[in-house]
Parts: sequence; C-alpha cells; structure tokens
Amino acid sequence: MQTLTEIKELLAMAGHEPKKALGQNFLIDHNLIRKLIEASGVQAGDLVLEIGPGTGALTVALLEKGCDVIACELDHDFVRVLNETLRQDYPDTLRVIEGDCLANKRALHKTVIEAIEGRTFKLVANLPYHAATPAMLALMTRHPNCTGMYTTIQHEVVERFGASPNSKTYGTISIIAQCLGEVGTIAKLGPGCFWPQPNVGSAMMRWDRTADASADCDPEWWATMADMMQTLFQSRRKKLAGSVKQMAGGAIEWPTDVSPDARIDALTPTQADALCRAIAQTQAQD
Repeated sequence: MQTLTEIKELLAMAGHEPKKALGQNFLIDHNLIRKLIEASGVQAGDLVLEIGPGTGALTVALLEKGCDVIACELDHDFVRVLNETLRQDYPDTLRVIEGDCLANKRALHKTVIEAIEGRTFKLVANLPYHAATPAMLALMTRHPNCTGMYTTIQHEVVERFGASPNSKTYGTISIIAQCLGEVGTIAKLGPGCFWPQPNVGSAMMRWDRTADASADCDPEWWATMADMMQTLFQSRRKKLAGSVKQMAGGAIEWPTDVSPDARIDALTPTQADALCRAIAQTQAQD
C-alpha cells in the first residue's frame, strides 16, 4: 500500500497539491483500507468500480487482491499518474477512465457502463464527497448488477442512508437504500486518518443489495420512485393528501396502512414504496 511519502511523491509527479474542490483527501491509514476491502468481501476475479482513485492507494490494494478494477478519475493529472504507474504493473486487470463517473445526477456515464459490460460488480471507493450521494443513488436504482457499495464518505451521508422515519436525516436516499438493501457502518474515521485532514467527519459504510432486490429489480421503477420521493420531500412538513393529489392528477387508492393525513417523513420505506406505486397507477390511468 502507498505510504504518505509515496502519495506526496505521486502528487509531485501529477504536478499539483491536493485539490480541495475535487475532495482530494487521501486515506492514509492502511488498517482502514484493509478493513474496507475485507468488509466488501471481494475476491480475485471480482469486478470493482472505484470512483475517485486519486494516486491509487486503494486501487493497488484491490489489484493485489486480484480484482478487476475500473477506476474512474476526474483529475487528468491523476489519470496520467495511474496509467504511468499501476497500469504498467496491472495491464490486464486495471482500466482507468478519465472523466466524471456520472452523465448527469441520475445516471452513470456511458463509458463506465460500457466498461462494466453487464457484469456484476461492487463499488469500493473513498468517494469524493461532492459526488457520493448522486453516484450511489444511480448505482442503487439503475444498476441492479451492482450488488453492494463499500465506501468512505461523510458521516452525515452514512446517517442519511440508515435514517429512521420521523428523523431530520430521513429522506429519499434513506427510503431507496432501505427498500433495496441493508445499510451498515463499517467504521468511523477521525480527521487524522486522512491527508490533508478534512473539515468534516467521515465514516465507512456498507450497503448490500438484498437477494429479493437483485432478483426482481426494475431500474426504471426505482428511478421513477426516487423522483417521486424527492418531490414529496420538498413538502415534508405538509400532509400527504394535497401533494399526492397534485402528483397523481386525481384521487388515488390509498394503501391500507398509509393515511392521507400523514407526512412523508413518517412513512416507512415499505409504506413509501406502496404509496408511490399507487400514485403511478393513477397516473397511468389518465
């Protein structure tokens, strides 16, 4: 694994200091890197998507494990460094893609999708914090062949994924994540685990797609539901009746355990799913 000295040498090779705008805070705790990989359960031959590899500290550990790695990096200078270093040692198991991993806030870039080639894969990454939520939402809803995500992200994002109804952090990402999988915390990280030290708290989280979600996942539905949830949460303090009627274009057949007088943040993920399906059914009849 890369030491801090080696990371600084690779930065010098890239020709710049860490870029704050791109969230370039490098995880330098080797034990935590190992812990993340162990939690993911990846084995030799497994396909891994890594977003924001930077100098390749996590990348090299995944390659040493025998994984096939697709590393998507926005920083042109880091792409050059990765190609000039790791690609030479792992020409058959590392593919470096330059550019944004997302085509937009809802979908992966087609270059990344083409590289995956329809294989099952896992996301294992120290995610750039600004890209974490949209990237993970896109993977959950539109890519059922993504069987799990194991990431270092802001602690508050981990809280949002695992949040319960009636909490301030409960929202769209909580409902989608819990409808499709199981959320857990791998470790909490102090600022000293990174260089340079970030100004926000961090944590490693895991999200494992459930067997039922893997077997019966309609990407179009979950993407549609995510859009519905975002609309409903814009009025999270209002009763559902008015917002739902406006969205559906008329009266819906309310699920038996969902009250029109309830607020969206009081619904469990299962109730929210049932409500969205009722709205969609009414929309389809118009």
